[in-house]
Amino acid sequence: MSFDPATLKFDANGLIPAIAQDSVTGEVLMMAWMNAEAVARTLATGRVTYWSRSRQAFWIKGETSGHVQELVSFRLDCDRDCILVEVRQSGPACHTNRRSCFYTEVRNGTEVEIMAPMEDDNAVN
Repeated sequence: MSFDPATLKFDANGLIPAIAQDSVTGEVLMMAWMNAEAVARTLATGRVTYWSRSRQAFWIKGETSGHVQELVSFRLDCDRDCILVEVRQSGPACHTNRRSCFYTEVRNGTEVEIMAPMEDDNAVN
């Protein structure tokens, strides 16, 4: 069966959440948004492409930072309203220069940073 992007359930703004996961470690790296064109570009190029809501523009992960996300697997959840992209991540995934955007944990009602920034001069994603 061939994939039809029209079967995805985009929100009222034409967006769908996309979770990026490291294909080797299984670590959740980040969550961003895709529109139909970002989905098509990701599948066509193998470079994960998101839609930046703040800039209202396409955002190819690593385009400015060099912290590229190379697509390994493109998965859909059971409701077709969320995407999981398994990636090969080079460098940090987070704009704070951390491996993952999920570096704050709530423990007993207190926020704790569980991940330090990586050693890298390019923190812009």
